[in-house]
Amino acid sequence: MKAKLILISIILFNFFCVNAQDFEVAPVKLDFSAEPGETQSKTITIRNHANRKTAFVVTLGDFQPDSKGNKQKMKANTTKHSCANWISISPAFFELNPNDEKTITINMQVPVDDYSTRWAMIYVKTTQEQTAFSADKELRAGVTVSGRIGVLVFQSPKSNTNYSATINNLIETTEAKDTVRRFTANIDNIGDKIMQCKVYLIASNIETAEEVNFDPVTIESYPKSSQTVDLKIPKNILPTGKYALAAVLDFGSRTNLEGTQLLITVP
Repeated sequence: MKAKLILISIILFNFFCVNAQDFEVAPVKLDFSAEPGETQSKTITIRNHANRKTAFVVTLGDFQPDSKGNKQKMKANTTKHSCANWISISPAFFELNPNDEKTITINMQVPVDDYSTRWAMIYVKTTQEQTAFSADKELRAGVTVSGRIGVLVFQSPKSNTNYSATINNLIETTEAKDTVRRFTANIDNIGDKIMQCKVYLIASNIETAEEVNFDPVTIESYPKSSQTVDLKIPKNILPTGKYALAAVLDFGSRTNLEGTQLLITVP
C-alpha cells in the first residue's frame, strides 16, 4: 500500500507531466526573449476533464539544476537566476465546468539593463481533492490526492549571445560487473545561455590512427553550472591496443568544439 501511494505521488508531481488526473495544461514550456525594459506575453491553456466544476490556482516557483542535470524544486525567488518576480499571471484563480478550458496570460516584464538568462516554474493545481482514484477503496481512507502540473519558464534576450562551455576531467568508472565501459566528464557552462549540448566519444588507435566515433549524449546545460555526464562504449567493439579516448563537447555555437581525453588500453 505504501509503495503504491509513493508511485502515485511521483506520477502526480512529475515536473514534465502535461496531464494530472482530471486536467491538462499546454504548453508545459514557455520561452521568453524580452529585451531589458520590455514586456512579453504568452499563454497557457488549462482544460478540465473532471465530471464536476473544479477550482484552479496558478502559482510561481523556482528550480535549480544539480550536478546530474536534475531539476530541484525551490520556493519562488530563492535562486539567483530566478525570474519569478518578473512574472505576472492573469487570472491566477478560476473555476472550470466539466470539459471547459481557460487560457491564462503570462507576462514577463524584464528590468532595464538586465540582459541575463533567468528561469522559473509556474504551477497549476486544483484547490480541492481529486477523484480519479475514487474507485480504489484503499485510497479512500483519509488519503488526499491532489494534482499539480509544472510549466517551465525561461527568459533570455536575443541580444544575449554569451554561449560558452568547457569539458574536462574525463575518467573511467567501469566496474567489474558492467557489460560496457563507462566514463564520466564534467561540463562547465561558463557563459550565460541555456544550451542543448551534445557530448560524444572518439577512440583513436595510437598505432594505426584509426578512429571510432560513438553515439552522442544530449544534455541541457545552465549558466554558471557544472554537470557530470555519463558516457559509455560497448566492450569488445575496439580491437586490442592503446587508444586516445576523447570526449568532445558540441554546444551548438559557431566556436570551435571543446574536448578532453585520456589514454585507455583494450586487452
